[in-house]
Amino acid sequence: MIDSHAHVTRCGESPGEVLTAASEAGLTRILTVGLDEQSNREQIALAESHEPVFAAVGRHPNDADGFNRAAVDDIEALAAHEKVVAIGETGLDFYRDTARPEDQRTAFEAQIGIAGRLDLPLVIHVRDPQGREDAVAEAFETLDRTGSGLEVVLHCFSAPGWVERAGERGWYCSFAGNVTYPANEALREAAAKVPEDRILAETDAPYLTPQSKRRHRNQPAYVVETAELLAGVRGVGYDEFEATVTANAARLFGW
Repeated sequence: MIDSHAHVTRCGESPGEVLTAASEAGLTRILTVGLDEQSNREQIALAESHEPVFAAVGRHPNDADGFNRAAVDDIEALAAHEKVVAIGETGLDFYRDTARPEDQRTAFEAQIGIAGRLDLPLVIHVRDPQGREDAVAEAFETLDRTGSGLEVVLHCFSAPGWVERAGERGWYCSFAGNVTYPANEALREAAAKVPEDRILAETDAPYLTPQSKRRHRNQPAYVVETAELLAGVRGVGYDEFEATVTANAARLFGW
């Protein structure tokens, strides 16, 4: 099994403890994702010292204020590292107001450009207030306009009504622990519709802990519970689903 999106350096235990637990749970690869200049470097350092770990570098939309040409150059320079396999996470977040929408848009479009120049997958975060679809709609429009040919990962996919549109574009949909929550039936129905060669499983650790472990901070080892649920809603055995997502991630990230 793989974890296609985690923030290993933010987990409650030390990275060594987190990665040991992941190995014991059967994980063979983890993508640890940067959020800003400092955390990008932390993820690369972790990937350098642990063979199963690879990194994504970018600027999260919640941290997009002040994004400028220097930020573009920094991400692009870091992305040349041999263990960096994706750009992001980037995107649009209209749920929180920690960064101005115009700065989010600037950072998003710049990182689309970096991914295109370096031929790397782009990891997308989109979040709207309850009952709204402004961020997801704008993100799709922006990618349609400026991201032609990119491999796109909709991380922590949580927009059930958009699953067919993602499929039409050949984008990957990665599901996190929130798909296990009892109230998220629509999300489970969406997970059943993702094409076999475009589905991924993740933790977004230390966030979105799966249902049975919600009293704990999330960690990559817990992706197994999410994968077991996804296998069930898709009507396949766990071993088959594990092979599918492992192959999908290997093809996408080249690890």
